Amino acid sequence: MSIETLKSYLPENALSFLKIWFADYPIHIKITRNRNSKLGDYRKMPDQSHQITINSTLEPDLFFFVLTHELAHLIAFEKFGRRISAHGNEWKTTFAQMILESLDIYPQELQLILKKFSKSPKANFMSSSDLVRYFHFDQLKDDEVFMESLQIGDRFMYREDAYKVEEKRKKLYLCINSTNAKKYLFKPLAKVQKV
Repeated sequence: MSIETLKSYLPENALSFLKIWFADYPIHIKITRNRNSKLGDYRKMPDQSHQITINSTLEPDLFFFVLTHELAHLIAFEKFGRRISAHGNEWKTTFAQMILESLDIYPQELQLILKKFSKSPKANFMSSSDLVRYFHFDQLKDDEVFMESLQIGDRFMYREDAYKVEEKRKKLYLCINSTNAKKYLFKPLAKVQKV
């Protein structure tokens, strides 16, 4: 992919950080169609080059954040060796440093969220309710609500199955499936349809 093509997906002034971060590494960045299972991924190729894939549908700030996440894998593995945990302390430290280094790229509201997030980066940004709200709050459909808006005893639909909220456990919600009576845990920002 050309630098100009990559630049079209990025927030203004982000390219200067990318040039510094991956200047020493042979990298292939592939822009993919939307994938529900992941926003991006990193892998080292058999020829010792590096490949990063990123969903094409991400807005520039989220695209840059995901690209930073994947580049942190590359840099952490190269610096600390391939035996480290993919989302272990070495990656967390690397990712946090990269976020703070490039903080000015982001809008001020997002900068505050990222400062907090960088204190203990999560493997999946969906684990950060502040980031999910920032990037996805306006994407709720008319009939959808976030799990956290429901009360004990409320009923809801999730993937065509009916559930009832049993209790809140720390940050998760214990719910019972109305069809098979099995219990499931839901994250606060799971999108559900209230019945």
